[in-house]
Amino acid sequence: MQVVKEYVQRWYESGLDPDEYICHQKQGNLVEIEEATTGKRQTVLTFCTNDVLGLVQDEAVRQAAVDAIFQYGTSNSSCSVLSGRIDLHRQLENEISEFKHLPHTQLFLNAWMAMQALMDAFCHLAIPVPGFQHTRETLILTDVLNHGCIVSAVVNAGTRSGKVFGHSPRVRVKAYRHCNVEDLARKLHRYARPDDRIMVVSDAVFSMDGDIAPLPDMLDVLQNYDGSVLLMDEAHASGALGATGRGIYEHFGILPQHAIERGIVPLIMTTFSKFAASAGAGISSHVAELIPLLNVSPTSIGTISLSPPLTAAALESIRQVRRRPELVKTLQDNTRYLRSRLLDQGFAAIGETNVVPVVLPPEIDPKSFGRHMIENHGLWVSPIWFIAKPRLRITVNALHTQEEMDRLVAAMVATRDLLYKPMISA
Repeated sequence: MQVVKEYVQRWYESGLDPDEYICHQKQGNLVEIEEATTGKRQTVLTFCTNDVLGLVQDEAVRQAAVDAIFQYGTSNSSCSVLSGRIDLHRQLENEISEFKHLPHTQLFLNAWMAMQALMDAFCHLAIPVPGFQHTRETLILTDVLNHGCIVSAVVNAGTRSGKVFGHSPRVRVKAYRHCNVEDLARKLHRYARPDDRIMVVSDAVFSMDGDIAPLPDMLDVLQNYDGSVLLMDEAHASGALGATGRGIYEHFGILPQHAIERGIVPLIMTTFSKFAASAGAGISSHVAELIPLLNVSPTSIGTISLSPPLTAAALESIRQVRRRPELVKTLQDNTRYLRSRLLDQGFAAIGETNVVPVVLPPEIDPKSFGRHMIENHGLWVSPIWFIAKPRLRITVNALHTQEEMDRLVAAMVATRDLLYKPMISA
């Protein structure tokens, strides 16, 4: 343990440890937080929540969660294939399927488990079947900036989880340059073999850069590989992209059926922690046979099913989004407004979505910038310095007003003017 102690001490001395804040109460975008090391409390205006449509405290969503507790209890106390499946699961799966235009959906506790289940199901067919020998290798192509849940799953895709010493066909994983379709095409041409099962995996909206995957161009490339699979992780796209928040396909004016007609198998992962005021994830497909494989994968059968209140909250949230498309429009209007205001003030706001990364000059420490914003302006943004290029990560939601966004920009200008001491070359 000595090396761990020395490492953590060096970590703290380097200033890489994040500031910790504990939430005590929320009302809209106003949050009462406590600074963990000092115990100081203050109420701040948050620009770092992923509650993009403001449904976390929506009355109908909260009531749905409460009603589910009284009907089912707080937990299902089992995995779905034993005794943990409830009617709310079926309702939520059907709601997601309609929302995403793919007829079959399987639920998971979170995106990390969903991604690993997909690797088990697709690459290794989840469980051995007597008399059936699976011999085809899998080639996975992944964007270099994909979310950690994707990276973790593809790194572990070579061995079916839970069967470390079992034999299954080889899985080859190759990365392609970020949103670079030409590089994707080159890598497929270079590495794909005639009998390979091919899967391309990408975020729809990239969580640290706020940009959008070039879906139509990716489909153009994959139509040359009949039966190839394209998985889009729509964690930051659901509720944010498209006129009604259905995600990246709607954003580009197409349906998953467009991919199917070109010989491509579209998969969509929907997560509930951003737009759906809950937790959990679902994988949707038009291939019915994929669902039982996902259901018996180790990250489904080896753990508890999604709890009743979380399921009910996600279900009611999606219903609210479908009934109230004006929420999506407000979010998109707010996104355009804040981005334009930041650009007008000379900030390097990259991307194009409600995830607004602001890349700071190298002389400014994002951690100091974020701390100053909280302590002196009562504004909460996310400083990023240890998992991506140093930046502030601002998230806009449908509850923000123009006055609040103007307040944010003014505070950022004041903080930049205070902290920015450009190096002068000799």
